[in-house]
Amino acid sequence: MAKTRAQRKAERRAREVEEQKRSGSERRAESRAQHDSQVGKSGDVAEIEAIEAGIAAGADEADLEVPDAPKGPSRSERRAESKAAKQVERKQRDDQKRRERDQLARQQKKAAAERQTGARGGVIGFLLSCWAELKKVQWPDRETLVQATVVTIIFVAVAAAYLGALDALFSWLIKQIL
Repeated sequence: MAKTRAQRKAERRAREVEEQKRSGSERRAESRAQHDSQVGKSGDVAEIEAIEAGIAAGADEADLEVPDAPKGPSRSERRAESKAAKQVERKQRDDQKRRERDQLARQQKKAAAERQTGARGGVIGFLLSCWAELKKVQWPDRETLVQATVVTIIFVAVAAAYLGALDALFSWLIKQIL
């Protein structure tokens, strides 16, 4: 009779379990042999023990550092700094978005007030819109005002002299012709 797929799979699993049991006893024997042998300390452990022994003897920790000891922050410290920087950046973006939303809300409120003011008709609406525009004007300081006034007066004087000279010239020409 032919075996089903499930039966073949079960037989294969049973064979694998038996092979593992056989190889497991061999591995256990190897691991016991390795455990029984003397295992040396790693360089890091030996270095730490030497530093601790030096500190116990009264030496400064800075004097006991090895020349190839890593300088600067560790990987975890760098990650923590990076995470903190990202949080600060995220907070700044959130604050910027909040300020933009607030500014947009103020602009919408102002636009609504202007529409309401514009809804008033006639002279009162005109005067209110004029007042609103005057509030938007950036008035010059005293120094700028004096400077602009002087420039205007000089320009008017030059233009008056030019036009006066032309008028005198053309008057003289007309008298000569007649």
